[in-house]
Amino acid sequence: MKIAIASDIHGSAYWAERLMRAIETEQVDRVVLLGDVLYHGPRNDLPREYAPKKVIPLLNEFAKTGALLAVRGNCEAEVDQMVLDFPCMADYCELVDDAGRTLFFTHGHIFGAGFHNSVDNLPALPKGSAIVYGHTHVKVNEPVPAAPDIWAFNPGSVGIPKDGSHSFGIYESGRPVEKAFRHVILEEA
Repeated sequence: MKIAIASDIHGSAYWAERLMRAIETEQVDRVVLLGDVLYHGPRNDLPREYAPKKVIPLLNEFAKTGALLAVRGNCEAEVDQMVLDFPCMADYCELVDDAGRTLFFTHGHIFGAGFHNSVDNLPALPKGSAIVYGHTHVKVNEPVPAAPDIWAFNPGSVGIPKDGSHSFGIYESGRPVEKAFRHVILEEA
């Protein structure tokens, strides 16, 4: 199982287009969006080519494959669900990969691993699981300090990174957890 994981597009058509091309190149089985898809939020500057109306059809077209999952970020609202053709208002979703590892996907504003001033509210997860979250716009790929049997992965931000590079993540099952996740840096055109 190969999963692309993206967070915090924040309505950037420029970076959403690059994300979709990169996902196509990666040939993934699923895509998981970790929230903050369309709106930039009141604390953020406008991302490059802020055009949520251009992001909507990109994601809706991909959703037709049936391979898209999404969770709600702190910037999602009911109006987002009205224009997106896939559910996006759940606080989290879980997948169990083909090796039995639980992947807990969330935005990071309700549940989180406590990195970079994020919420420190780890859900009850089986040993060997991973919490996969966005929200901080900063990449993470390491054990949770307070629960070293749980892995934490943050793909960074597609639209408004706070660590210098636009990015998303890839998860590949069948590998040790420290090698199952990797970051992919999105390049400028």
